[in-house]
Amino acid sequence: MAGLTPLAVTSYGVAARRADFAIAKSGLKGKKVLITSGPTWVAIDSVRVISNTATGETGIELAKKFIQQGCRVTLLLGPVNIASLDNKIKVKRFSFFKELNTLLKSELKKDFDIVIQSAAISDFAPKLSDNKKISSGCKKLKLILKPTVKIINCLRKLKPNAFLVGFKFEPHFKARKLIKKTRNLIKSANLDLAVGNNLLDKQYSAYLVNKTDAYGPFLSKPAMVNNLIKLIERKYV
Repeated sequence: MAGLTPLAVTSYGVAARRADFAIAKSGLKGKKVLITSGPTWVAIDSVRVISNTATGETGIELAKKFIQQGCRVTLLLGPVNIASLDNKIKVKRFSFFKELNTLLKSELKKDFDIVIQSAAISDFAPKLSDNKKISSGCKKLKLILKPTVKIINCLRKLKPNAFLVGFKFEPHFKARKLIKKTRNLIKSANLDLAVGNNLLDKQYSAYLVNKTDAYGPFLSKPAMVNNLIKLIERKYV
């Protein structure tokens, strides 16, 4: 198996050190993996929602690759359109923030070795939402938003022995600032690993970050996914 792309980046910037994460065999076979993916909705009224532009592509790609490694995969997938998925992937759907929160807590009562939160979860929700449709003739509408519960901060308590991975998307952050922000997420949520990604000048870039190092940049989602799985695999070899 090919090694991890050998550019190491530390919290101090790009390092000269090189690393080779080549491994002799897969250590992931039989591991149970839980992945969240896609956007979440929060309600304005009975028909309108606030959402985001997440496509679910990353989580879906991760699910496919873990299946190829012989894992048992459960994918919690938000409101995105998909043509088809490998029937070996156990898919459970959600749309709203509250639905994901409830579903995830229920799933985490089960046995999982690896938990990856790649869903783009709403950070804010309307303080009040109408259970009826607000009239389109309304001349002025004011929404007051409040922060939502940080679901990722609950994962370690619910799954203390799992390998936990989070994602941090900051579209306009350059590498050093992005890595610092991603490492702050690792610390605050007690994660094992996190992916920091940006979209500078419409170019996707991602870094795989742990408490001491970061690796990248990976300039496409497939490249990031492949190398993320290799890095996780090191724990089990």
